Amino acid sequence: MNALRLATCLVALAAVSGAHAQSAATLGRPAGPTRQVDNKVPQPGEGGKIFPLNSAWVAVSLNGKPFTGERPSFRLDDQLRATGFSGCNTYATAAYPLREQGLAVGPFALTKKSCDKSTMALEQAFLVALRSSGKWDIQGRNLIIQTQNGGRLILERSL
Repeated sequence: MNALRLATCLVALAAVSGAHAQSAATLGRPAGPTRQVDNKVPQPGEGGKIFPLNSAWVAVSLNGKPFTGERPSFRLDDQLRATGFSGCNTYATAAYPLREQGLAVGPFALTKKSCDKSTMALEQAFLVALRSSGKWDIQGRNLIIQTQNGGRLILERSL
């Protein structure tokens, strides 16, 4: 008698799960888990490089011209918040490493300090290079950012 009850329960369970899969498919949803990996975010082991979050960088050069004096900096935390010194002011923004070593940098929040013309011009060039970033690469201790208009910003890893 127990064997008959068990068999009846198993048949009923199979019918219910089959009906669920059929109703999900009828509604246009796949049966089973639907969560998928976001293919826009670089995944470990994909062969590409993973942007080093929680790292700090100091600018070395922009388009072959070295930075002198107090150099601009760039720090990206694990919440994708970028902060740093831009030559005269400090800034904050959002920065998103993308697949195929792309980098998207959002609008800047800046302090409003005023410096001499040459310092302000270097600051503007640095911020434009960050904002127009296209691709990034790591070579040794350097982070190299290629801008969308062909510029090249080189930053060195700092402590």
